Amino acid sequence: MKTIAAATFLTVVAAAGSAQAQTAMRCSHQLPPSHHIAVVVDRWAEEVETLSNGEIDVQVFPADSLIKANDNILAVAKGEIECAFSLNFQWGRTLPIMNVTVGPYTMSSIESWKQWPESEAAAYLEERLLEKGVRNIAWMFQTNMSVFTSKGRFLKTPEDFRGVKMRGLGPAFDRGLEAMGATTVSIPGSEVYQALATGVVDAAVTDVAAAWSRKYYEVQDHFVVVPVLAAYLHGYTNPRFYDGLSDTQKAALEEAGAKAAQWAIEASIEASASAPDQLRSAGVQVHVATDEENEAFRAAMQPAFNEAFEAESGEQGLELLELIAKIR
Repeated sequence: MKTIAAATFLTVVAAAGSAQAQTAMRCSHQLPPSHHIAVVVDRWAEEVETLSNGEIDVQVFPADSLIKANDNILAVAKGEIECAFSLNFQWGRTLPIMNVTVGPYTMSSIESWKQWPESEAAAYLEERLLEKGVRNIAWMFQTNMSVFTSKGRFLKTPEDFRGVKMRGLGPAFDRGLEAMGATTVSIPGSEVYQALATGVVDAAVTDVAAAWSRKYYEVQDHFVVVPVLAAYLHGYTNPRFYDGLSDTQKAALEEAGAKAAQWAIEASIEASASAPDQLRSAGVQVHVATDEENEAFRAAMQPAFNEAFEAESGEQGLELLELIAKIR
């Protein structure tokens, strides 16, 4: 397995071409190498190589170093690269049902996530993904614990969001932020730090561990920890590439994906537990939302999200919600 900077891409391609016994599998993702799920992706890649007896040469390109985050899906579907990992909310309007877990306070149970990879809900999404031109190969739970970041004051109540310009996560979730009075801006994850530093946005919502790994504490000084959404990274391949693999290679992807799903849960639990204290160690203010504060956020955000999600996803969204109810 290689974690590769884009500058060495041509060298890697040339090397891959000379190693005819191996199948090169370039995998792009947006996370910085230090992110706990980026570490899981690297571990997954090593496991694929091991289980395939070296038949697959997995080349991991982190931090938007090969393809930009918003372009990964199309690049894989068109066969420009073999593999990518995306956060669920990056599917936006292309497949809005991917955002079902982003619903405010919808699916925050770790036990539910342990069941997710083998669930009917996951299988339903895999079918829809294939219809959109990619084959899913891995589910990696990233967080059920987020932070509202800000500068100068906490965002502890819905009223605190009035007039705040925030980085949004997607149309349906953003409706919840807007219901509290915020204005949302669409910005790729890799560009949020700079947007916060330059005042393009005043605040953001992100995984509590990502707030640490992306060094938001350098440009924001108040963090409210909230179980407001559940996010996941998922890996996918080009279907034609997948169909051309040997049975051994396909089995390696299946087994490695199943293992990585559990590794991601373990890593995310650990990262979420340690991140608040890591942020405090950087000298910023951290507040863990109380039950009363979470209920106020839920009451303000959930109706707006539900209305937007139903409008975006229609019958598919309702079917998926029924399947998710079986593991909640």
